[in-house]
Amino acid sequence: MASTSRDVIAGRGMHAKVKSAKLLEVLNAMEEEESNSTRDEIFIAPPDNAAGEFTDEDSGDEDSQRGAHLPGSVLHASVLCEDSGTGEDNDDLELQPAKKRQKAVVKPQRIWTKRDIRPDFGSWTASDPHIEDLKSQELSPVGLFELFFDEGTINFIVNETNRYAWQKNVSLSLTAQELKCVLGILILSGYISYPRRRMFWETSPDSHHHLVADAIRRDRFELIFSYLHFADNNELDAGDRFAKVRPLIIRMNCNFQKHAPLEEFYSFGESMCEYFGHRGSKQLHRGKPVRLGYKIWCGTTSRGYLVWFEPSQGTLFTKPDRSLDLGGSMVIKFVDALQERGFLPYHIFFDKVFTSVKLMSILRKKGVKATGTVREYRTERCPLKDPKELRKMKRGSFDYKVDESEEIIVCRWHDSSVVNICSNAVGIEPVRLASRHSGAAKTRTQVHQPSLVKLYQEKVGGVGRMDQNIAKYKVKIRGMKWYSSLIGYVIDAALNNAWQLHRICCQDAQVDLLAFRRYVACVYLESNADTTSQGRRSRRLETESRFDMVGHWIIHQDKRTRCALCHSQTNTRCEKCQKGVHAKCFREYHIR
Repeated sequence: MASTSRDVIAGRGMHAKVKSAKLLEVLNAMEEEESNSTRDEIFIAPPDNAAGEFTDEDSGDEDSQRGAHLPGSVLHASVLCEDSGTGEDNDDLELQPAKKRQKAVVKPQRIWTKRDIRPDFGSWTASDPHIEDLKSQELSPVGLFELFFDEGTINFIVNETNRYAWQKNVSLSLTAQELKCVLGILILSGYISYPRRRMFWETSPDSHHHLVADAIRRDRFELIFSYLHFADNNELDAGDRFAKVRPLIIRMNCNFQKHAPLEEFYSFGESMCEYFGHRGSKQLHRGKPVRLGYKIWCGTTSRGYLVWFEPSQGTLFTKPDRSLDLGGSMVIKFVDALQERGFLPYHIFFDKVFTSVKLMSILRKKGVKATGTVREYRTERCPLKDPKELRKMKRGSFDYKVDESEEIIVCRWHDSSVVNICSNAVGIEPVRLASRHSGAAKTRTQVHQPSLVKLYQEKVGGVGRMDQNIAKYKVKIRGMKWYSSLIGYVIDAALNNAWQLHRICCQDAQVDLLAFRRYVACVYLESNADTTSQGRRSRRLETESRFDMVGHWIIHQDKRTRCALCHSQTNTRCEKCQKGVHAKCFREYHIR
């Protein structure tokens, strides 16, 4: 953070306790320093005992909260500051007793030479039999979504929710069928949202939604949603700020990695889960579309499939390892997760928040390629041309050096600004021409572009693509638990991953993300509806959905039933209508 906002928070070099700054003061200080290029994170100090039972409850329901209108209780809350969560300085501004200085270990100087890199990685030859197997199964959108929210995960949530309700002396008796109805409503809220979620059940003609009202009663939904739980309170890790959702995170990471497309190129970065409550490791980011919420470390494919994620707890609660900062340590954890599928020459791309020559060296020893933009002070004194001198040269000029001992290249390239890029796998050649807009001449010009710059620009955007997909139709319903927004994030991530697999496996009959989500929501609400209390409404629901021409898929069934059209025996059915129907009768049944 710039000096002004640092002064707001605490004075350095003091051992007495200083009054904490307020979030509003820090926001104002940051807004006044728009020219500052450094990135800092602000997070409201979470409770000392995050695993305690009291941390289930938050400040209130978030149905009507919006990022631009924070409540006064949040704006005037005490805050702490830490350097971007990636350890630029690794100084937490929380005042601590002075420690004795240790003698710095003298590191050997790297020898930098003006030549291109000579990498010794093997070429990518791996195939992906799992994706071929998924293609042969021809799974529907619901089938793809249930690769992640599988039967084991559903039963786990049901058991933990019932256990939590029992601990509160409430007989909930939640079933898997009811939980799927709740998931269907959460998914539906991403593209149909009301100021208050109870409006789904109102009888008023301007708000009543019969698909939701016929699936589950309002009070039953509210009761289930208020007791939704994901861990045993008696077995929580007091040192984990996200112990309440840790079992779910572990399960989802396992399923995400199990069904991930096996690719050479991956992207690593930061995502934000929107949250405006009072508890948890909530952080504030400048320059992010979602400025206030939980920061999530994410590893994705180049197309945006989420392979691995981990909520950030900051350097106050997560200690970096291997002489790296926090961001670099998270990259190593992601690489370790990738290598559980095999020690292949993966290529990871990340930005200057994570990149350092030290990280490139560690990844090279692990047999992993890496490329990323890098800050000048992390280049370990690589003697490149001064940025001021490079700006005076024509656009497209560049300078580069290679570390002799470890084949790590650092390149400084002049585009619209001067950019530093580091890699342990890609070099300068071949230099290509890239088209750029010239503001002065108001024309497009050709500039020289090194090979590592071109590859980086093509492959680094995986996390951004995932964020874009999640932000389009993200779950809008929020509960009173501090982790309810994280649950919505996990559901959105699972839907994004299922849709990515759909794009890979269904080349001939692809649907867009909105149609994909609508299909899953409709099937979950119609197939798991409580028919015991519907009465005559069930026939109306069936009639309306049968002819809506949205999301009808023919799937195989083990038990033969009669076809709804020709009444002869069939082993196929419509997944949405839950009616047996032959493939030859399928079209006619849905238009008659």
